[in-house]
Amino acid sequence: MSSPTDLPALPADLAGLDFENRFTRDLPADPDTSVVSRGVLKASFSRVRPVRAPAPKLVAYSREVAELLGLSEETCRSDAFLRVFSGNELLEGMDPFAMCYGGHQFGNWAGQLGDGRAINLGEVRTQEGEHWTLQLKGAGPTPYSRHADGFAVLRSSVREFLCSEAMHHLGVPTTRALSLVTTGAEVERDMFYDGHPEMEPGAVVCRVARSFVRFGNFELLASRKDLELLRKLVDFTIRNDYPELAPPLPEIELTPEIILKWFREVSRRTAEMVVEWMRVGFVHGVMNTDNMSILGQTIDYGPYGWLEGYEPMWTPNTTDAAGRRYCFGAQPDIAYWNLARFAGALVGLLGGTEALQEAMQVYPETFGSRWQAMVSAKLGLKSYEAATDEALVRELFEILEAVETDMTIFFRGLADVPAAEGAADDDLLAALQPAYYTDVPDEVRGRTLRWLRDYTARVRGDGTPDAERREAMNAVNPRYVLRNYLAQLAIDKAQAGDPGLVERLLEVLRRPYDEQPGQEEFAAKRPEWARERAGCSMLSCSS
Repeated sequence: MSSPTDLPALPADLAGLDFENRFTRDLPADPDTSVVSRGVLKASFSRVRPVRAPAPKLVAYSREVAELLGLSEETCRSDAFLRVFSGNELLEGMDPFAMCYGGHQFGNWAGQLGDGRAINLGEVRTQEGEHWTLQLKGAGPTPYSRHADGFAVLRSSVREFLCSEAMHHLGVPTTRALSLVTTGAEVERDMFYDGHPEMEPGAVVCRVARSFVRFGNFELLASRKDLELLRKLVDFTIRNDYPELAPPLPEIELTPEIILKWFREVSRRTAEMVVEWMRVGFVHGVMNTDNMSILGQTIDYGPYGWLEGYEPMWTPNTTDAAGRRYCFGAQPDIAYWNLARFAGALVGLLGGTEALQEAMQVYPETFGSRWQAMVSAKLGLKSYEAATDEALVRELFEILEAVETDMTIFFRGLADVPAAEGAADDDLLAALQPAYYTDVPDEVRGRTLRWLRDYTARVRGDGTPDAERREAMNAVNPRYVLRNYLAQLAIDKAQAGDPGLVERLLEVLRRPYDEQPGQEEFAAKRPEWARERAGCSMLSCSS
């Protein structure tokens, strides 16, 4: 790996990044600096350096994330940027490391996991006083790689890069992505774990977040009964990521009351995040506790997917196909289950479970109220009236499931349904026709019309003009989402050396709620050829 003195001068904004590195400054390090897979005790992280990429090439970058960091477009297209965010050069002040954590995977305790293919370069402090951790995913092995190589392939890296930014622009809490770089190396992957590995182009994504700490960081320490380090990590996380809850330094140790306030806030944020997933039809696919952010942000984009035909039991993850633990409809309950595991990790600091059990109620209370507000907004209603709307909403989702219906297109079309009393059947149904993948049976058509009569009567009761309702609904029901087949088409092009579709998708997904003339192809429902194609319907965790 090159040192800064071996290379041409860096652009001023890149060289001027201010690294504070609170995580490595304040928490204990693993004394072993090798990348040999091992159990790491009494430490929160292991220092490790990225592996050199032989021929890095920039595929795309996010201008919005660059702006957060104070980096110009010229810098992002420079050779210096490419060197740094491929892992080939460390900037002054960077202190690269991999985090140590554990987690429950598919409901079972997995023990130590950790950053197996993620290397945190350091934490940037911006001129506005914000802190952003820069992390390379796919830059080589760490002590937590176990039997893996620590690298990532272009296929999964395109998906992570695009989805991080798509979710942000949809208004869903998420980690971000700065850049996508191919490494020039080939990586062996068995995509479906069926004994047919292939060589694929390697890639590195630079992920950006205020923190990459997960529920699993705390679970691992609790499982090891390392209460001293657990308390230190809780203290660190609250003071740095939830400073509004903590007394200013150098005050006395955090109290149980503050820890409980923190747990309630994590629960609230988690509930709000999952409601947003449900709003846009997103399925995470692998909601293990090591993939749950302590900030209530979507993290670790692996075998995710978007609902196309509305199917609550759909999961995009081949590993989850048998049990469907992480299917779309199960996500709210799984998040609650994960919070219970997180709560269990804090019991030793609080001396009992009673207060935590009470605090756990924040999640269902928040989810319930946010869900009602969300579904009312999707329907263009001023508020949720349980007496009428509970049955109205339940019937709607049953109808959507009765015939293969594209969720995104349906809700977008619903905004164009006329609410006038006495509207003709064909006028009520016309805006919804593009959402159907098959012919609608007469029984479902009749049921849909009855629902539309009830719905439009409810809208008239609100007194909202159609134009006003349409504008409000289109602000929460996206026109464009990162459909699975679109991501795969972008991957196909990128693997052939053409990044143009990645860049075009990134541009369209910056304005997901706007009508964008000339981009209608990106709003179309899934074509029939993509129904069963690998990458368009089901994916594995292999990356």
